[in-house]
Amino acid sequence: MAQLSEQELVRREKLSKLRSLGINPYPADLFAVTHSSQSIKSNYKENEKVVIAGRLMRKKIQGKAAFTEIQDSQGRIQVYFNRDEICPGEDKSAYNTIFKKLLDLGDFIGIEGELFTTQVGEITVLVKAFKLLSKALKPLPLPKTDADGNTYDEFNDPEMRYRQRYADLAVNPHVKEVFTKRTKLFNAMREFFNNAGYFEVETPILQPIAGGAAARPFVTHHNSLDIPLYMRIANELYLKRLIVGGFEGVYEFSKNFRNEGMDRTHNPEFTAMEIYVAYKDYNWMMEFCEQLLEFCAVAVNGETKVKFDGHEIDFKAPYARVTMTESIKEFTGFDITNKSEKELKAAAVEMGIEVDDSMGKGKLIDEIFGEKCEANYIQPTYITDYPKEMSPLCKEHRSNSDLTERFELMVCGKEIANAYSELNDPIDQRQRFEAQLKLADRGDDEATQFIDEDFLRALEYGMPPTSGMGIGMDRLVMFLTNNISIQEVLFFPQMKPEKKQLDLNENEKIIFEILQNNKTMQLSNLKTQTELSNKGWDKAIKSLTKQGLAKVSKIDNELIVEFLD
Repeated sequence: MAQLSEQELVRREKLSKLRSLGINPYPADLFAVTHSSQSIKSNYKENEKVVIAGRLMRKKIQGKAAFTEIQDSQGRIQVYFNRDEICPGEDKSAYNTIFKKLLDLGDFIGIEGELFTTQVGEITVLVKAFKLLSKALKPLPLPKTDADGNTYDEFNDPEMRYRQRYADLAVNPHVKEVFTKRTKLFNAMREFFNNAGYFEVETPILQPIAGGAAARPFVTHHNSLDIPLYMRIANELYLKRLIVGGFEGVYEFSKNFRNEGMDRTHNPEFTAMEIYVAYKDYNWMMEFCEQLLEFCAVAVNGETKVKFDGHEIDFKAPYARVTMTESIKEFTGFDITNKSEKELKAAAVEMGIEVDDSMGKGKLIDEIFGEKCEANYIQPTYITDYPKEMSPLCKEHRSNSDLTERFELMVCGKEIANAYSELNDPIDQRQRFEAQLKLADRGDDEATQFIDEDFLRALEYGMPPTSGMGIGMDRLVMFLTNNISIQEVLFFPQMKPEKKQLDLNENEKIIFEILQNNKTMQLSNLKTQTELSNKGWDKAIKSLTKQGLAKVSKIDNELIVEFLD
């Protein structure tokens, strides 16, 4: 167990005292709440009897009375403790001992009381009885405000907030608003699709083939079947199977997993929405998409305009449309039409874009667009008609066989939607998959490395003309809540392993600090600098190596000590 702070030790002593008084600090029985902080404020009735519960967040004791605040899921409300109201008889221990001495900020308590308004007009609960519902053994990182209104010790370090989201939500109530809006977005999108007559479905997360996108998967192994399985990178191929099966429109909010880099806009686990509608094309889907996003923006924020990263974005339809070829030509002067892989590579190099031999035509065009064009699109803009090499699952363009009927919706330089007229020719689809395999053999780790024979079989049974679209839900939430980091819109974003708190004795600390500053040292020099006895040195260095904090190795007959971070 980690070293306990003084406050944590004190709270554990209080826990023991409560138990010695016959009070269970973690009772199992139901506590029947009748009101919330919000319902009391919305429907206030003088002298109404209420039962509330929540965290004790403020405690200002004035002799035989105290003003406190209780925080529940909907906000805070003032609560007034009066000794003689709580303890009308001779025994005043419920107030003097339990409330004053043994309750701490962060404890969950239940209150039975009556409503009244203070002289300054604040709605307050007069406590008639209270009950400890859960003792908090660790103090919340509560901010402090001085007499001048200055706030100190705010819990605002991003890494700490993401690691301890439970504490973040408890002490920063505004954070909850982001997740309330997230739920509003999902509900609005469902409503829009359901009203259109489309059907919500579920598809497998563990898949025998990682298909439907260009991404590196997470791999696991099924022991009973003795086969590798892949965490879903996309649900596209399964949803199309359902269109083959006769559904006219299907959609899914899917958890996807991609074993790739992490940054402000990428998390290895993310939520996507994909929808497929039969007898439609990408032109129809563009109109559908902008109507959808306009509807969702109003549902979440009450209007189509949102502020994001210093920009005002308007999600009101219609959105501008620019072809991939036009975009690259506008911002680079280079026309990608009918260019060979060699020509594209030379152009990319001339633009200062890093390339390698694994990149085919599609990847090169994607890199040029990403580096030179993407960031210029602030307002919602459709980039359309992608080269065929970039879109192995997309139908060939009806008027240009080198292109596909595809669009991506760009907002503030980021893609939030991707849509196709879906490829439903099984022979063409097989050829596209085979081309992807060749790219994978060249070293492109994002190219499709398997041919999904079952999916091709499904297409051979016949899939009607279909348009599909995927939306990155986390990224869309970022735009609608003005958060530039994806970690802000995920309850529990993926984090690096938390560094263990070091529990070192004095000798170990001496070696550790010297080694930390120097990283690598000759063992003899390090030992000399520590000024430790032989026995003290031996014991301390062995402990550090055992804990994985230092490594001793022999290089050219010289013992070297290396600091391990």
